[in-house]
Amino acid sequence: MTKVVKFGGSSLASAEQFKKVKNIITADKDRRYVVPSLPGKRNSADTKVTDMLYHCYAKAANGENFDNEMKSIQARYQEIIDGLQLTADLTAEFATIKEQFAAKAGKDYAASRGEYLNGILLANYLGYEFIDSAEYIFFDENGAFLPEKTNAALSAKLATCDRAVIPGFYGSNPDGSVKTFSRGGSDITGSIVARAADATLYENWTDVSGFLVTDPRIVENPQVIETITYKELRELSYMGATVLHEDAIFPVRTAGIPINIRNTNAPEDPGTIIVENTSRKPRCIITGIAGKKGFTSINIEKDMMNSEIGFGRKVLQAFEDNGISFEHMPSGIDTLTVFVHQTEFEDHEQQVLNQLHKTANPDSIEIETDLALIAVVGRAMKSKWGTAAKIFTALTNASINVKMIDQGSSEQNVIIGVRNHDFEAAIRAIYNAFCND
Repeated sequence: MTKVVKFGGSSLASAEQFKKVKNIITADKDRRYVVPSLPGKRNSADTKVTDMLYHCYAKAANGENFDNEMKSIQARYQEIIDGLQLTADLTAEFATIKEQFAAKAGKDYAASRGEYLNGILLANYLGYEFIDSAEYIFFDENGAFLPEKTNAALSAKLATCDRAVIPGFYGSNPDGSVKTFSRGGSDITGSIVARAADATLYENWTDVSGFLVTDPRIVENPQVIETITYKELRELSYMGATVLHEDAIFPVRTAGIPINIRNTNAPEDPGTIIVENTSRKPRCIITGIAGKKGFTSINIEKDMMNSEIGFGRKVLQAFEDNGISFEHMPSGIDTLTVFVHQTEFEDHEQQVLNQLHKTANPDSIEIETDLALIAVVGRAMKSKWGTAAKIFTALTNASINVKMIDQGSSEQNVIIGVRNHDFEAAIRAIYNAFCND
């Protein structure tokens, strides 16, 4: 078996955190390939190394003296070296970085040095081989990631080393310059390495013990999701849940490799397993609840619209022509409602309404603002009758008026529209109905 382990910035913020990471890695001989982020915040008042690098590079790019900023960054890594009593010496690396900053090597290069330096230290601490991601992770001339070229090169390299550290977040352009991933960089690298290593499991270690059923800022101590499918994850992510970025999932999803979200500070917790499919049932009928505020509904009424060919196209064309995407579109026999982001709609509302009147010729149009959408997601919902009724009952008992309800054809999600001011209360009511009954 082969496991790829990725550690986030909070997991590698200090020498003490490095020690926890080493204990985790050495506790399982199958943890062979390690993907580190750069050092995160040591406390709430601390500055991220990423911000330090950006600030330092900005001064360099403006032709200002950046010696003090560079010394502060170097001191941050030296603190880890001293705390672990390592033999590593980053003097030469910092000299090169200083030269490249002065030569204006670019913001991507600047940002990537955090992971690069941390990778060198972690490899030294573990006694593993260090692999520079720029030599094996490739982008094309337009900045698009090249998965197959990367997989071929990285697979061949990993086949030659038993254990290695591969820093996250970056790769290289065709000209050899450094290119970073736009979002979830280290998570993406971990997924790429897992695919290249043909891993049996990709462990993503962070500062939480897995994904939660809902936002802990709304519900106190919500349950941890034990197992979640990629489809469920995508539904929750789309509706605002803080989960892995889609790009971080795709490489392992296509290879059928599960992801395990774990907590570096509580390694005994099993965390959350992300899989393609599963026969395991969630603790309660639903898997997760997520949502967003700030929507507007445009309700269009017209007698016999259901028999008018092309009516829906005319309606959506008015939004498309004004650069507005829609979120949901529930309909009845003589009504059709379009939910859009309020901020996107406000600047174009009169143009949209004018076009709707001209092309669709509705009997009436009503607009309602300050709405929120909540997604209730769960693979077990389709085999359990009464889910929608349970949601309605919970919201009725909480005196919350439902503005819209829409169920996907997969029967794995139900979308509920409520007023913005009822958003938090609605999520609590739904959570309590399903997870505390």
